[in-house]
Amino acid sequence: MKWFDNLVGVAYRYYDLRMNVVPLFDDFKRAQEFWRETIKWWNDHSIKIRFVETGDTYWFIMGAETTRVENNRFLFKVLPISSHYDRFKKGHEGSAYLRLGVYTKKYSEDVKNDAKCDCGHIKEDHGVDDDDGGDNGGGDNGGGDNEFLTESKVKDDVLAWNCFSVNKYSQKK
Repeated sequence: MKWFDNLVGVAYRYYDLRMNVVPLFDDFKRAQEFWRETIKWWNDHSIKIRFVETGDTYWFIMGAETTRVENNRFLFKVLPISSHYDRFKKGHEGSAYLRLGVYTKKYSEDVKNDAKCDCGHIKEDHGVDDDDGGDNGGGDNGGGDNEFLTESKVKDDVLAWNCFSVNKYSQKK
């Protein structure tokens, strides 16, 4: 299996029929390329997303069966547990829409007066020359089968076990 971990992070969107999971890329072209070469060929019903909690962090792991085996890649990223992750975990109901997003800085002139930027301030709290940022995501649709695991349960799940075997356990000396 080829593992791709060059993600900026993962965003969650709550206000659709189902919650959304949004792997974030640093570049629009890279996100488009990953969609075209990999995710487009995944069978929607076989897309699996695993969240493996390891203390204060979690592993985001995503993969699926593909009709184009030569371009098959799987995603993973180790991220800190956040309030957004906890909210998604409580409300996902077993599935979510899949989108790809691009992380972009949002400067104070790009946000509404009550919106917060990366530093946690609303626009009104910034001076004219401040350059604090936030993020903006968007992307394409898909599907997902979500499961939350602990590291002790990883060996019971094929996708999570393959990810940990290649990207964590083989790294140990």
